[in-house]
Amino acid sequence: MLAVEVIEDPVAATVALDPMRSRLLAELAEPASAAALAARLGVPRQKVNYHLRALLAHDLVREVGTRKWGGLTERRLVATASAYVVSPATLGPVEVTPERTVDRLSASYLVALAARAVREVGALMRRALAREQRLATLSIDTEIRFRSAAERAAFSTELTAAIADLAARYHDEQAPGGRSHRVVVLAHPLPSPLGEAPSPPNPTESSS
Repeated sequence: MLAVEVIEDPVAATVALDPMRSRLLAELAEPASAAALAARLGVPRQKVNYHLRALLAHDLVREVGTRKWGGLTERRLVATASAYVVSPATLGPVEVTPERTVDRLSASYLVALAARAVREVGALMRRALAREQRLATLSIDTEIRFRSAAERAAFSTELTAAIADLAARYHDEQAPGGRSHRVVVLAHPLPSPLGEAPSPPNPTESSS
């Protein structure tokens, strides 16, 4: 089972987003039969089978074995991944891309960069899986609380300079056998805890 599967087919995305089917995917983190799922969710087995057929048709679940139950043979199914994310590519012509956003200091541009990462890494994951290879990636995730807008701006300036210096030191356009990588650095305010009003914007701050 994959940790995360990126859904790129629009029809498969529609199937997975159905509330009952997404619930079944969550329940199928461990193998189960239609009868077991029906009993667990309190819905008719026929209804469960209907939704399972749709999930099977789009490779969102797979069969992992059968077992005898009375005079019947039951199939045991499991989800293909622990979690799913829908690729922006499912939206076709209206897919968000960084090239469509003029303001590179806007929240829209940050979202477009994140969406591109989902699309590109999702495609690379599928390719690596087909070749039974591991995809080499690097992720850094941390939190920082700035004392002021001025310090946030200073941090941004230093971070930009550090990334530019590293890129200049390690980038080699002519390296034989080398492979290009994309490096994206994002920063955004943390969402406020549920029920807590967000802090008012500082009028002296600029977007970053």
